[in-house]
Amino acid sequence: MNRQNTLQALSCLGKFLKQFQFSDTPKENLDLNNLFYDAFTTQITTAKIYNGWFEEFQVRRSIHALSSWLDDASLIAWASNYTWRSEPKKIAVIMAGNIPLVGFHDFVCSLMSGNQLLVKLSSEDNRLLPLITKILQYLDSGFEDRIEFAQGPLKGFDAVIATGSDNSARYFDRYFAKHPHLIRKNRNSVAVIVGDESKEDLVALGDDIFAYYGLGCRNVSKIYVPEGYNFGLLFEALFDYKYVIDNKKYANNFDYHRALFLMGGHEMLENGFLLLKEDDALSSPISMLHYETYKSLDALSLQLTSISDSIQCIVSKLDLPNSFDLGQSQCPGVDDYADGVDTMAFLEGL
Repeated sequence: MNRQNTLQALSCLGKFLKQFQFSDTPKENLDLNNLFYDAFTTQITTAKIYNGWFEEFQVRRSIHALSSWLDDASLIAWASNYTWRSEPKKIAVIMAGNIPLVGFHDFVCSLMSGNQLLVKLSSEDNRLLPLITKILQYLDSGFEDRIEFAQGPLKGFDAVIATGSDNSARYFDRYFAKHPHLIRKNRNSVAVIVGDESKEDLVALGDDIFAYYGLGCRNVSKIYVPEGYNFGLLFEALFDYKYVIDNKKYANNFDYHRALFLMGGHEMLENGFLLLKEDDALSSPISMLHYETYKSLDALSLQLTSISDSIQCIVSKLDLPNSFDLGQSQCPGVDDYADGVDTMAFLEGL
């Protein structure tokens, strides 16, 4: 296979995936629908059986977001910056399972760079990607030799891309020390509030907080607010996201951490589905949002720079490094690399 074959198949896959954003009404002119539409719909609607966080709405959201990468123009413009590998390496990709198809970007990078894939799926998300792979193999049989799913220990690979917790990252660093590797650790995203945001701005921020129930590294887990900030404005705007408490796993987290607050006699702000705690830590438990006040934006900018290695992205109205507009943290482009490390450059340099 060459890059053009790969691009054509991924582009066709993107058109197929895009139709699953909202409804179960297939487009009429997609040949893939006869073979795969029902099977894919079933995977979407039954995902919660295997992972209680994977509500149908969240799965559809993820599929639509990643499908936006798979159009001809985006793929061509992106891939043209990198060299195609004529003699492929086998890339072992160890995927996380915190949100649906969270490892898909590494999957696409490995294919678009001309390499072979040895995929180790998380037990929390092991059903959608194999079906996507079957679709690609139907579109071009060349993918049969390029994508393999590991059922046991990883063997026969040339390089590793792994994503996990800080603890698993330490294990990966030791275990794969003799191989070229790209290991990702825990990161969190933050928001900087200036105080003059409209209700619409704060509603958009709610998406950064609550998408995928806050499980992703691009979810805002902490906000920085000016001294004397009126949290009533924020709580009013976030009321649109009260549906999160209907998820049993989220509700259990909320009840547990609320009980800890009450038993500890700590000051607490809450609105029935979100706890707000003043805390220096970037990472907050599910159902909780940390906050910290600041006196000046200049001082805050220096503070954020000093901890940039722990931040995935920043959302704000301000023009800050590695920042997105409010409501856009979960809308990265195909060239927005996790942890700021260029995955394609890593693969190109092997």
